[in-house]
Amino acid sequence: MVFKRSEKNDVQSDGVPIPVKIVVAGGYAVGKTTFVGSISEIEPLTTEASLTSHSAGVDIAGEAAKTSTTVAMDFGRISLGNDLILYLFGTPGQDRFHFMWDDLVRGAIGAVVVVDTSRLEDCFAAVDYFESAGIPFIVAVNAFFGRIHHSLDDVREALAISADIPMLVTDARDRASTKGALLELVQHALTRATTAAV
Repeated sequence: MVFKRSEKNDVQSDGVPIPVKIVVAGGYAVGKTTFVGSISEIEPLTTEASLTSHSAGVDIAGEAAKTSTTVAMDFGRISLGNDLILYLFGTPGQDRFHFMWDDLVRGAIGAVVVVDTSRLEDCFAAVDYFESAGIPFIVAVNAFFGRIHHSLDDVREALAISADIPMLVTDARDRASTKGALLELVQHALTRATTAAV
């Protein structure tokens, strides 16, 4: 998707805000649904189903009672000022639903990959996907209960991602924190688009 700004640099020439699609991805139970729900200005659409044996044995960072999982997508919307409307599409985290990702990311300017540092390996598939697809992404390390288990430098090294990919600590429950992550992604995507155009 290509951004086209008006001469006033605030809205499209017809006065309509620019719609922007963003994907929120990551492993199972890392906080994607919570991330979308904390920032959405509309009641988020979720496609939750009861857990099955596929989810058995997954330690969810101290969460006591996770009883459902996303089986299709989460959807939310947030307006940033008068010029941008972000449409958020959360991916299902379980491997058996990854076949849906190609459809969910079509037309997206980029992705937020949500990471739980207690189960870092669960986000490898998401990082690999966006790297191989050439889709801009940032890494948002979700601070479950206010803590992370590894430093950001250690996470970057474990994920083997370059220094130009933004990485930050976030709290998926906190609106200001998730907004900061989304703004970081938008800026990163714009920088990548500008660099590619030169």
